[in-house]
Amino acid sequence: MGDFSQARSAFLAQITRPSAACRAELLALTDDWVIELARAAGVDQLGAALVAVGGYGRGELSPGSDLDLLLLVPPSANPNLIPVVADKLWYPIWDEGMKLDHSVRTVAQARTMAADDLKVALGLLDARTVYGDDSLREKLKVQVLADWRAMGEKRLPELRSYVQDRITRNGELAHLLEPDLKESFGGLRDLGILQGVAATGITQVDQTGLADAHNFLLDVRDALHLVTHRPTDRLALQEQQAVAQLLGIESDDALLRAVSSAGRTISYISELTWHRVKHQGVSARKGILRRKVLSTQISDETPLAAGVMVRDGEVVLSETANPSADPVLVLRAAAAAAQNGLRLHPDTVKKLASDSASMPQPWPREAREALVSLIGAGRLCLPVWEALDQFEIFSKLVPEWAKVRSAPQHNPLHTFTVDRHLVETTINVSTMTRRVARPDLLLVGALFHDIGKCYDRDHTEVGVELMPAIASRLGFDAADAEILVNMVKYHLLLPDVATKRDPEDEATVSYVADIVQDHDFLEMLHALSEADSRATGPAVSSEWRLSLISDLVSRVHAVLRGDVVPPLPELDSKQLEVGADGDIEVVLDPISSLPTITISAPDATGLLAACAGVLALHRLSVRTATTQTVGERAVSVWGVTPQFGDMPATKDIARDLSSILSGELDISARLERRREDMFGIGFTYPPAQVHVLEDVSVRATVLELRAHDFPGLLRVVAQAISSVDIDIIAARVATLGSEAVDVFYVIDKSAGGAHLSPDRAEQVRASILQALDLNNAAD
Repeated sequence: MGDFSQARSAFLAQITRPSAACRAELLALTDDWVIELARAAGVDQLGAALVAVGGYGRGELSPGSDLDLLLLVPPSANPNLIPVVADKLWYPIWDEGMKLDHSVRTVAQARTMAADDLKVALGLLDARTVYGDDSLREKLKVQVLADWRAMGEKRLPELRSYVQDRITRNGELAHLLEPDLKESFGGLRDLGILQGVAATGITQVDQTGLADAHNFLLDVRDALHLVTHRPTDRLALQEQQAVAQLLGIESDDALLRAVSSAGRTISYISELTWHRVKHQGVSARKGILRRKVLSTQISDETPLAAGVMVRDGEVVLSETANPSADPVLVLRAAAAAAQNGLRLHPDTVKKLASDSASMPQPWPREAREALVSLIGAGRLCLPVWEALDQFEIFSKLVPEWAKVRSAPQHNPLHTFTVDRHLVETTINVSTMTRRVARPDLLLVGALFHDIGKCYDRDHTEVGVELMPAIASRLGFDAADAEILVNMVKYHLLLPDVATKRDPEDEATVSYVADIVQDHDFLEMLHALSEADSRATGPAVSSEWRLSLISDLVSRVHAVLRGDVVPPLPELDSKQLEVGADGDIEVVLDPISSLPTITISAPDATGLLAACAGVLALHRLSVRTATTQTVGERAVSVWGVTPQFGDMPATKDIARDLSSILSGELDISARLERRREDMFGIGFTYPPAQVHVLEDVSVRATVLELRAHDFPGLLRVVAQAISSVDIDIIAARVATLGSEAVDVFYVIDKSAGGAHLSPDRAEQVRASILQALDLNNAAD
């Protein structure tokens, strides 16, 4: 290790908390060393300039940063001397173990590179001379900046496309559990891009909060590098506690909140900037950049609401508007902007945040209607909501919101932070308002359905406690407030029942009908369930899952109308005829939205488990299962989806099932290898849970299983149930991420097909848990 490496390591070791001052000291230490190298290498003899670009050029060196250096040489430099000087310069840096991005260019060559490469151009806009003739760097910067502005019509679409590509690849910083501090949208990369947009002269970039967000993300990255001892920008879960501790932040959860808040500030300003670019447009004629205002549906100076108007394509306050005397103005302006697809001017948001009078308690009707109008604007409300969030305006209006603001979910099923999930759910229900009698209650209920999260208790219970005060504050009467409370209380009712119970069972349908009591409330819960699922993520918003909810809702509507609920269905005659004259027969019906496989075989203990095993072997995920015994044969119908690829051939399923039943095929070993491939040897699943549900089915006892999913899980459970002489007559299976939530309808064979007694229920429960525990231990 060389002298510089030792000095650098010693400096990094004494950092107790990363800060801008630490970065400045590391920069000075690095600059002094690079200057010594440049002198010793003979940069002066070339009349050259050693220029720092990228993060080094911006003065943002972190513990894991590499050095990005450009040796800028004049045209008159001795061509034989250039490689000699360059080698003397670069090799000592490599010898110190530093990562180096280097190049040697004339001003003309560097200019050409910048014209051809977007990233090179952005880097040169931040160039800084470390040693040598600064006039070369200044000349290059003037030329690159002139080219950048002249090529704005080409550059800005390229830059926007680059941003969109990063969003696709790296997500949004504000809503990720493990964000990339640099490349995720709202990260450090966007700050350089904003500087590039500003450099075109097309539009100004609002600076509100930008410097603080920038410095905080730099502090987090510095801490991450110090904790991991490597140049990573991914804030992984396992590093967050140590990073928080080094930064003096109370917890990893608080760290993620702060990172989310910083990311939202940067992404908000980025989106606002791109909106302005689109509105103002750009054209280049004879090398002169000129603005042009694009035509909009709403002309400038057009009044939108009392005290609210449009100027330069953004919503501003009129000269006579007075937020201190008009507390509803903040919501009126926000609603007007969202409903017209416009954005609030940043200065307008600042004025509303600083000058608005306190909202009367309860809210006047106009304020409540403005809130409903804002969130009822659908996707158009999002940029307006993010503008309000920059100054925590809604948290001031509804204090309970502060608890969920920028709060991480810590759940891989969720795509968004808690508050953004609530807003996304509301955006989704805005498309369903014509399905319900009270769209205002639907929108407000959606906005607050998870308001009880981020507490140490069940979020639904907490939400039920918080919602009466919120509803009263917003000015809803007692009857409406009760509906809002019940929306929070039962927002998981339909998806839970539809995926964990049999919606065709009379007891299931009656249970839901007794809770909802009327068609209007049922429709609101239906819309909320669908919107909530879609705002959560793809794992819980499959069309199959949503169809189960819709089917349940249809049956509950029938009960509320007084219709007779159809009984738990038996297999139809066509299904029962499968394999009547043969040994084992498998029939595939691929036409329906959920492909079904019918398997007919001689009845035997463990047959259902063997069927589940062969389907797992062929990489089929089981969604539903129904079985019925006909004489000496058993027929089972399975709703399945392939994990990937096409459906397997039915003859292959029949062949493998026969081999399993005869003992020729060791299904346990095959599935064990599959499990090891997925998780690795030594992986331990969290403990499973089995609940016995009483009085939810008129035909059977219901067992609910919650367990970590693995290949062959259904087979293991089916074996455990049949081992104690219990029959499975139907099953409903759901896999959410890595968690299985399976429901089995079972009867006691030894008692003539009756419901399970408490002792028998406990026996089968213990059998399942023991089987899963042994399976886990075997890993």
